[in-house]
Amino acid sequence: MPALRSTLFALWLAVTVVPYALLVLPVSLFLRGAPLYRFATGWAVLALWGARVICGIRHRVIGLEHLPDGPAVILSKHQSAWETLALPRILPRPLSIVLKRELFYLPFFGWSLARLDMIGIDRSKGAEAFAQIESDGRRMLGRGNWLFVFPEGTRVPRGAAGNYKTGGARLAIATGAPIVPIAVDSARCWPRNAFIKRPGLITVSIGPPIVPQGRSPAELTHAVRDWIEAEMRRIDPEAYSGNAAR
Repeated sequence: MPALRSTLFALWLAVTVVPYALLVLPVSLFLRGAPLYRFATGWAVLALWGARVICGIRHRVIGLEHLPDGPAVILSKHQSAWETLALPRILPRPLSIVLKRELFYLPFFGWSLARLDMIGIDRSKGAEAFAQIESDGRRMLGRGNWLFVFPEGTRVPRGAAGNYKTGGARLAIATGAPIVPIAVDSARCWPRNAFIKRPGLITVSIGPPIVPQGRSPAELTHAVRDWIEAEMRRIDPEAYSGNAAR
């Protein structure tokens, strides 16, 4: 049954993403900024509906009261593609996600992504790339967006911690915006790089803002890592008992 459900869900994604992405392109000629973002991320609503109805994947959100009214840099745990779909709809402001520029060249999905206020970077350029992130980040914060970074850089298995990079902390220090850490246990239902999805409840936990003032990038990153990894153990204790599927 999980294999059949996962196959149907994959078909659901395939038949919805192409027409929706093609619709975003002409719409982007007339809408920009937050209105276009809300329209474009409407596909995520379809994807999450399919995950719930076809695969039985539900979610809950705790800690929404911690979200600030002003600028913020969001740093989130990354276990699967689920959070890339869900968080743009869960969080109340448009997200300017720091991502690899190559993603913009993906057919359909990437083309639509390129029409939004994302921050595409060339990782090979090092310091020059961060200068671009800082410049673009200030501009996006000025538009009312929140900056979004996966500090581990890539998806990590359930029950594991990746190498937390300092880029998000450096961005917070450069802009003065507080960091909002997010823990999410999506791999309990949507394991990394796995085709088979499992029914269950995903928890998204939003932590209190962490102010960057007076901290080095390493200290700030350490504080973010400590909160996220401690919260992961609280919301998904089974993953750290040695018995969780990865």
